[in-house]
Formats: sequence, C-alpha cells, structure tokens
Amino acid sequence: MKRLGIISLFIVLFLAFIFVWNLSYQAGQEEAYIPVDKESSITLMPSETGVFERSEYALDYANMPVDENHQRTLKEYYKNRAFHGAPPSIPHPVVDEISMGENKCLKCHQNGGFVDKFQAYAPVTPHPEMINCRQCHVPQQTSSLFKNTNFPQLNAPEVGVNNALPGSPPVIPHQIQMHENCLSCHAGPSAPKEIRVTHPERVNCRQCHVSNNKEVTDIGTFKRATNNAIQ
Repeated sequence: MKRLGIISLFIVLFLAFIFVWNLSYQAGQEEAYIPVDKESSITLMPSETGVFERSEYALDYANMPVDENHQRTLKEYYKNRAFHGAPPSIPHPVVDEISMGENKCLKCHQNGGFVDKFQAYAPVTPHPEMINCRQCHVPQQTSSLFKNTNFPQLNAPEVGVNNALPGSPPVIPHQIQMHENCLSCHAGPSAPKEIRVTHPERVNCRQCHVSNNKEVTDIGTFKRATNNAIQ
C-alpha cells in the first residue's frame, strides 16, 4: 500500500506539472501575440500598401499569356517620358480632354489587357486611386517643334547591375512614392520584358528587395534667373 501511495503521489505531481506548464506556455503565447487591428486607420507600412491592395491579381499576372510580337521594351518605356522619373505622356489620341480621368482612363489602365484598337497592351497604373490623371499625364503634341533644353540628363538605372552581392535580389533603383504597386510595372504582359519578374505571385516584394536610398544634397531654395523686372 505504501508503494502504491508513492506511485499515486508521483503521478499526481507529474500531471500537476504538465497542467501548470501548459498554462504558462499559453500565457506566454498570448503576451507575445499582438493582433493587427484591421479596422484601424493607421497604415503600418505605407510604402507597401499598394502592393498588397493589388495582390489578388498576382496569380492572374503569372498565368497571362505573353504575345511575343506586342511586348514593350525599356527603350519604349523611357521614350514616352520627358526625362527619367517623369510621368509618361499619353501616346494615343485624346478625344475629350476635359473629361479625361477616372473611369475613362481606368477602363484600360486599371487592370491592363490587350487593346485591339492600338494593337498593344495597356500599361497598368500603379496608383488607380488617383483619378485626376491629366494633372500629371499630358498628351503628346509634337515630336519635332520644340528644341532641347539645358536640363541635366538623368540616366535611367541599368538592368542587371543593381544587386548588392552576386546572386542577391536586386535593390529598388527608384523611389517608392507613386510606385507602390510593383506588379504594375514588373508583372504581366504589359510590363517591359527586361524588368518583368518570374514570380509575381510572391506579392511581398519588399521582403527581398530593398530601396536604394541614396543621399540627396540640399540645394536650398530654388530661384529662377530672370532679367525682367516685376511690374
């Protein structure tokens, strides 16, 4: 009987240890877990919200067939801009300029797709929430009337030389603002073929690709040089 009592006491103590350890473990998990309040208006990482808002189309981009005869190139991509970093101009006729914007532009440029009228893929806008398109994008008026300016020429980033280390993911060579949706320029058949990614389904781009935040020198207050007196 004495031996049976010792065995019973040992079993009770062992079960009590398991019970207390389980409570402690669960309490530790609760303290470490911080739930994200989806109803909150605070954006944790504003520079990444654009990617996640469009992430539902990632697999669509990955499965889209690419027409080899209608691919865009980086040369065409930069040719449609006044300078590197400038908003692209509108390369097609604009019929009703006053009402340009919102649904008129987003019909083709919100999700992309092939446009039979122009025999080309419509580029996807990285910021469809900004509906006043003509505030930044202007139609092409001429290609020969105006003379070149003395503005400094900014060289576009080269492809294949933006890796911090051999074999590492390339860094982001441009600013994130207004380009938050990586999939718009780097996925799908409308993306320039030189920078089209092979894995658009991995929507958390910033997990591997980091911004190349170069230091910007403060040039002070800009003053326009003029000889005309202000009347």
